[in-house]
Amino acid sequence: MKDKIFGILQRVGRSFMLPIAILPVAGLLLGIGGSFTNETMLETYGLLNIAGPGTVLYAVFEVMRDAGNIVFTNLPILFAIGVAIGMAKKEKEVAALSAVIAFFIMHASIGALIDIGGDTENMLSGAVTSVCGITSLQMGVFGGILVGLGVAALHNRFYKIQLPQVLSFFGGTRFVPIISALVYTFVGIAMYFLWPILQSGIYAVGNLVYRSGYFGTWVYGLMERLLIPFGLHHVFYLPFWQTGLGGTMKVGGNLIEGAQNIFFAQLADPSTEKFAVSATRFMSGKFPLMIFGLPGAALAMYRTAKPEKKKEVGGLLLSAALTSMITGITEPLEFTFLFVAPVLYGLHCVLAGFAYMLMHLFEVGVGMTFSGGLIDLTLFGILQGSRKTNWLWIVAVGILYFLIYFLLFRFVILKMDLKTPGREERGEVKLYHKSDVEARKNQKSQAKDADFVSKAICNGLGGKDNISDIDCCATRLRCTVFRSELIDDAMLKSTGASGVIHKGTGVQIIYGPQVAVIKSNLEDYLEREA
Repeated sequence: MKDKIFGILQRVGRSFMLPIAILPVAGLLLGIGGSFTNETMLETYGLLNIAGPGTVLYAVFEVMRDAGNIVFTNLPILFAIGVAIGMAKKEKEVAALSAVIAFFIMHASIGALIDIGGDTENMLSGAVTSVCGITSLQMGVFGGILVGLGVAALHNRFYKIQLPQVLSFFGGTRFVPIISALVYTFVGIAMYFLWPILQSGIYAVGNLVYRSGYFGTWVYGLMERLLIPFGLHHVFYLPFWQTGLGGTMKVGGNLIEGAQNIFFAQLADPSTEKFAVSATRFMSGKFPLMIFGLPGAALAMYRTAKPEKKKEVGGLLLSAALTSMITGITEPLEFTFLFVAPVLYGLHCVLAGFAYMLMHLFEVGVGMTFSGGLIDLTLFGILQGSRKTNWLWIVAVGILYFLIYFLLFRFVILKMDLKTPGREERGEVKLYHKSDVEARKNQKSQAKDADFVSKAICNGLGGKDNISDIDCCATRLRCTVFRSELIDDAMLKSTGASGVIHKGTGVQIIYGPQVAVIKSNLEDYLEREA
């Protein structure tokens, strides 16, 4: 039962990644556009004459701001589409279309009942809002996820349905949008009565989190890092970022739910004087970790490496440290801890909790799109000014974290004789496993033959008949198999994977940012072999 739940949660988590993937680009547009249409910022840096109101540059930045903001405004329907695509096993484009239809019908049904009832006084303040031009309830991304999961379940159940001869035209994939429309008419009716009750519960839990203060922030940071090895961190943090669990706030006259939504609504609002720390407490703790802490850990591993291996291991660790600092992608370093020295990963999780807590304590108001690297810090911290963000505390705490990670990790590595990169007994230096470096060398010579890797992945998963479905997130190939005992970890690692995690029928193969290409190649290979 636990394995089945893990497999479902893994699929839900990876389905979140499709809509989340657009956030960095939208945030980039909104961050640049919002910064350079803020007259206070322009005045501070002496740019009013060059890019102030009335100039061509100001108009360009206004377009960028609104182009980015529209994505965050319409996240519910993007989640409906993305989750449906992620959870559908086949014919994903049909699931996407069905999700759009179901989303509109659900909210239209709610809107019709609101018009019929005509009495919204007993509803929570701000409960009624406009969703894609439809008067409906403020369901946020929960509404989109509800549609995405439900439509995917209907799609997987009915996309091959065979109807009687007289109705055969409506069979197969054509039946999915039809059944989705009918089902979500009734879901909309049910939500009109149930959602206000659920919303009250969500707000109550969110208020409990808010009142938990600094300790609650520490727990949040600890859990967010602790769940990364299982690939369930998206399932954990997303409700705080996108729903009432992360708080509610009126911005520009509109009630906004979710920490990230609040931050970006304030970013788009020229009247914002200081970003809400009650929202950014769920984001800003990543910056000291990713820009300062993990590079300190990388330096500790380099300094404790054997002298004859320092040159070789230095290149690997420098690359991983720069990736963490600039982009906020931390898995190369974090999985080194996890696989070769789990005690270091435990220390890392505890320190992560304190990073979030300290940012909350010092009222740091810096948000993010996806991760806490220098790109997001520049856009959403430095360019916004210290008065609005207190971003200088990130640097102050970050320097302290660099020293703590370096000194503590160096002490533990030497004290416990941990086999971090460059301290292995055998000859080859590696960042994760002994086969990784050699596998990557092999991949370069085999880059023209993608089928080589795809075939090895297929065999490592027990053959194509053992593969139920395939997807990916930012760095991991996420698969579901029928029989877990057929999985060959060594075979999967030989394809250049940094690590393999499986629980029950859920499998995660860690490749890094190039995973999307690996997934596409594997799907093409399986189609040809079918």
